Amino acid sequence: MTALRKTPVALISVAAPFVIRAERASDVVAREALLDACFGVNRHMRTCQRLRDGRAPAEGLALSVVRKGNLVGTVRLWHVSAGGVPALVLGPLAVDSSCRQLGVGAALMNHALAAAKALGHGAVILLGDAPYYARFGFSSRKTGELSLPGPFERERLLGLELRDGALDGASGMIVADGALLPKTGTARAKKTRLVPRAA
Repeated sequence: MTALRKTPVALISVAAPFVIRAERASDVVAREALLDACFGVNRHMRTCQRLRDGRAPAEGLALSVVRKGNLVGTVRLWHVSAGGVPALVLGPLAVDSSCRQLGVGAALMNHALAAAKALGHGAVILLGDAPYYARFGFSSRKTGELSLPGPFERERLLGLELRDGALDGASGMIVADGALLPKTGTARAKKTRLVPRAA
């Protein structure tokens, strides 16, 4: 009988290529650059951005993906009222192009949805490609009576119930419902800047 030899196994970066963690203040610059790279500098004009402007993401639901010390993925979820029904809107979800074959997007989605469910949220809504998001359980079955504050493609408005019946009766406008961000001194300074008078 041959004895089994224990061979040490070295953990390499391929085995654990990235880490998902809570977003930090130090992530902001890299996150914004990643979002610009993925969605373009005009991304602030998109319809769903109106649900995020001036609002803080839902507590515990702003996530970053880090690989080799660099931010390579981001997602945030936001409180909304979906025609009077409390829900979250997911987005934007962005992954660095060099990491898309590593499963970062799927891992980030699964982590975000599990975290939202654990925090007691009932439903998540997003605007995205149905074939991609169907694998996470999203569909347009319960979003047909909902609308967004701006132009959107109806078939891309998708929902997922984290709790059975959470989107029952959801109809009407989806509106922001999260905590307001504090006003910055920068915006106030611009408004009150003195213009020199002509002599």
